[in-house]
Amino acid sequence: MLSQAQLSQFEEDGFLVVEDLLDRELDVEPVVAEYEALLDDLCAGWVDQGRLKSACAELPFEQRLVKVYQAGCQYTQPLDIALPGGEIRADTPIHLGPAVFNMMRSPRLLDAVESFIGPEIYSNPIQHVRIKPPLRLVDEGDQANSMLAKTFWHQDQGVTMPEADDTNMITAWVAISDATAENGCLQVIPGSQHGGMVTHCPGKQTGIPDHLINEELARPVPVRGGGVIFFHPRTKHGSLNNLSDSFRWSFDLRYNPIGQPTGRPFFPGFVARSRAHPESELRDVKAWADSWYAARELLTIAGSVTLHRWDANAPVCA
Repeated sequence: MLSQAQLSQFEEDGFLVVEDLLDRELDVEPVVAEYEALLDDLCAGWVDQGRLKSACAELPFEQRLVKVYQAGCQYTQPLDIALPGGEIRADTPIHLGPAVFNMMRSPRLLDAVESFIGPEIYSNPIQHVRIKPPLRLVDEGDQANSMLAKTFWHQDQGVTMPEADDTNMITAWVAISDATAENGCLQVIPGSQHGGMVTHCPGKQTGIPDHLINEELARPVPVRGGGVIFFHPRTKHGSLNNLSDSFRWSFDLRYNPIGQPTGRPFFPGFVARSRAHPESELRDVKAWADSWYAARELLTIAGSVTLHRWDANAPVCA
């Protein structure tokens, strides 16, 4: 559990860095191994399709991702742990592996989450993995893609539907690799959660217009691999560009009290912890995966999905 001093700091700043919260052997290394195996499978498939000349199995994970990207193979969605907005197809890829599921349910992570929202914890389905290459390797046309380059300024409440405006949501930004100012760590405006929600503008990303952000107040927030940054849903934050020679790898996870709206009613969440009804906790990774596959089937029939409430024609977006 977190200390009162940590919770007081969170109340003041709207975010809290907790270094080394996750156990590297139990939480982090299994995720890395799972993604290495996933990339093996993806590369084999791309070779069979003639899209990749070689599986490059002799290369380390990051160097293989570079080869995949340079060959024009889209890797961000096959590695992601949620479905995208827009068109959903029956074959839209998503990764739903046991190591990721176990990390989302890590008792170390949930103990900290419980300090913020209480012991009845629901895993909110607004979640992503971001494995960002050095900016110099990213094509110009992809440099507004938050999965590959910097994330624009936003509030996490701003990318939900209005149903969740009163939800007691907490974001857990989990660092798999070290996040530094050089490789594109997050930047935050401390105390900005007290100002309420501001208009976001849809486009290549959904974000807050630049003229509504005072970047002089921005503060970079580095964190070591295995550490977690917790965010209030109205804290203004984004990320820097990755100007290093290595990848920056993180997970965006969110939690809210059981029974409160998630802001993405068409995506499935699950009970991660319940002190009152432990039998309701989801412990079966197949059931978690099947819930996403069922959602994908329904959304394929619907044709597309909208992830936010904003209108590009709003005056501040002009």
